[in-house]
Amino acid sequence: MRIFGLIDGNSFYCSCQRAFEPRLKRRPVVVLSNNDGCAIARTREAKALGIKMGDAWHLARKRPESRPVVWYSSNYALYADMSRRMYQVLAERVPGVEPYSIDEMFLDLSNLPGNLHERCRQLRQDVLDHAKIPTCVGWGPTKTIAKLANGLAKDHAELDGLCDLTDLGIRQDWYRRTSIDEVWGIGRQTTQKLKAMGIETIADFVALDAKTVRQTLTVVGARVQAELRGQSCLPLSDIAATRKSIASTRTFGRLLLKWDEIREAIAHYANRASEKLREEGLEAAHLSVLMQTNPHNGDPWYAKHAAITIEPTSDARDLIRHATELGRAIWLPGYRYFKAGVILSDLCPAGSQGLMFASRDTLQSATVMAVLDAVNARFGNGTLRPGSIGLKRTWSPRQSLLSSRFTTRLEEIVEARSW
Repeated sequence: MRIFGLIDGNSFYCSCQRAFEPRLKRRPVVVLSNNDGCAIARTREAKALGIKMGDAWHLARKRPESRPVVWYSSNYALYADMSRRMYQVLAERVPGVEPYSIDEMFLDLSNLPGNLHERCRQLRQDVLDHAKIPTCVGWGPTKTIAKLANGLAKDHAELDGLCDLTDLGIRQDWYRRTSIDEVWGIGRQTTQKLKAMGIETIADFVALDAKTVRQTLTVVGARVQAELRGQSCLPLSDIAATRKSIASTRTFGRLLLKWDEIREAIAHYANRASEKLREEGLEAAHLSVLMQTNPHNGDPWYAKHAAITIEPTSDARDLIRHATELGRAIWLPGYRYFKAGVILSDLCPAGSQGLMFASRDTLQSATVMAVLDAVNARFGNGTLRPGSIGLKRTWSPRQSLLSSRFTTRLEEIVEARSW
C-alpha cells in the first residue's frame, strides 16, 4: 500500500530564530514581513497574546499585552538554509522527499519496516535533534489525506504531533468532525459554493455524487474528492517541476524619487534573478520590469509595467542592461516610488535553445558567471557583484530587527565560550 506523509515545521520562521537562541524557548516570538511591516509568523505564546497574522508591527508593538514579545525582521537566508538541513535529515531516512514549501515536505513512507507510528515519531525527533525544528507529521494513502492529517496533528494537542489516517474507519470519523474548508485544494470561494449546497463537512463532500462534483467544481474538485476517497491522483515527484518564471520584487525601505536610486534597485533585482536562474540551470528569454507608487499613503497613483523578449541568457550583465533600459523607459519624474521588480519568464534549461546567431560569446559569459558564483559561494553572497547595483543600497527594505545569519555567514556564527 502506498503511504504518503507530510512533515511541517511548527511556526517555522520563529522556530529558526529559536534554534540559535535558547532564551526564546518559551517566550512569544513574531517574525515580520518585508520592511518590518506586519506579522507573518507567530509562536503559540504570541498567538495566545492576541497577535494575529497580518497585524501591523507599528500598532501591535504598542499594545500593553505585546511587551513580552520578541520581534524579528525576516531572515530568509537563515530560513532557506534551515529548510535545506531539514530536507537533508529526511532524505537520509525515507525513500522519497518532495519539498512542497520552505517548511513543508511530502514523504514516501511506503514499505518502511517496523511500526509506522514509531517511525514517524522518530522522524520528528531526528529533525528536532539535527535541524532544531519542531514538527508535526501526518500520513495517509494520498497526498490530500496526508495534508489533512498534518493539519489535524498540528491543531489537536492530544495527537502529540502525529496523525495516522491510513485506516478508513478512523478517517471517516475525522471526516464527520472536520469542516470542508480544512481540505487542501478547497479555497474560500469553493467553500462558499459547497456550503450553499449544504456541504459542511468533509464527510458530506466525500458522499457527493462524483459527477455532480465534476460538474460543479471541474476536474480539480473531482481530483480532490477522489484523493479524499483514498484514490491517489498526485504522485510524489522525484524531480522538481521546471519553473515557469522567476520574480525578484521588493518594496523599498523608503520612497524613492531619483532615477539613479531606482536604477540601482532594478539592477539589484535583475542580478538576484540571474542568480536564481543559474542555481537552477535555466535561462530566460523574456524579461519584464514593474514599478509603482504607494496606493495607501495619499500620493498620486502611478503603476507601469514593460516587457521585452531577449536572447536566452542567465548572464547578470545582460539582464541588468535590459532591465535598466526598460525601467528608464517607464520611470516618470515627480513620483515617489514605493516598489519595483524584475520578472523573468519563458525559462528553459541552459543551452537548450539554438544560439547559431548569438550576439555574444556564450562560453565567455558562462565562464564569467561561474567565477562570480564561485567567489560568492566561498566568501559570501555579494562579495563580488556588478558595479551597477551600487554599494550603499539606501533603498533596501527595512530590517531593523534582523538576527544573525547563523548558518550562512561565518562572521555571524554562534560562538561557544568555556571557562
